[in-house]
Amino acid sequence: MQNKEKIRGFLTNFITNYDLADDENIFEKGLVSSLFAMQLVMFLEKEFSISISNEELDIDNFKDVNSIVNLVDSKQS
Repeated sequence: MQNKEKIRGFLTNFITNYDLADDENIFEKGLVSSLFAMQLVMFLEKEFSISISNEELDIDNFKDVNSIVNLVDSKQS
């Protein structure tokens, strides 16, 4: 399973009854809370065996599927 599919799968467990586009800002749309952001970080670190630094805890890295995938891909390369 590709990174994007895993990330989308995790997000759709929390964002139900909504067809989320890959470039749609999940925070601006009010689809998730700030608490969810920490759950997302923990999921990413565990699922992809990466470590996300304090500097990388920027909303722009987590605002949409594409941004999250880019962050994970950059950490894995």
